[in-house]
Amino acid sequence: MTSTTSVRRTALLAATLAALAVSCVTTPEPDRTVELPRPSATATATAASKGPDALPDDSTPATAATSSDPYAPGSGEAVRDAFATLQATLNDSCATDCAYFLGRVHKELQELDAAMKADPKGPGHFPEPIARIAELNRTLAGDSSFENLKKHQKELIGTRDFINTWMQDHPDDYR
Repeated sequence: MTSTTSVRRTALLAATLAALAVSCVTTPEPDRTVELPRPSATATATAASKGPDALPDDSTPATAATSSDPYAPGSGEAVRDAFATLQATLNDSCATDCAYFLGRVHKELQELDAAMKADPKGPGHFPEPIARIAELNRTLAGDSSFENLKKHQKELIGTRDFINTWMQDHPDDYR
């Protein structure tokens, strides 16, 4: 009986070591895959109709470009959720990936603006944040390119920080 227990123990130990050895030599899967935006059928058709070297221009419908834009605002988000994602940018900066950071702050501000305007309390409940985002949007003049966001980085981050402070003074709106 002692030899049976010893054999079982040895087999169990060997199986455990084999499992650990396999897990240590396998290549882990990436946390997420990044998909690049693809041109829409309309944009592709427009470019194709102008020739093989043509690029989409202003004649391409705006919805074609915005539907695949990773920084395009989402819809139907509650103010609480939109504010939480904006707050998640507070400890970020341009230090690592400035284009991503500025694009994300812009996207989060646009989503918060949409959420505030769609809130059951009405847009009049959030006059200062909506006005600041409108002022930022006028400054950006519809151009959310990295170059323009970088040019107006001070206004972009200032708007985010102003709204963060305003919302902190109105906790019933996001809790």
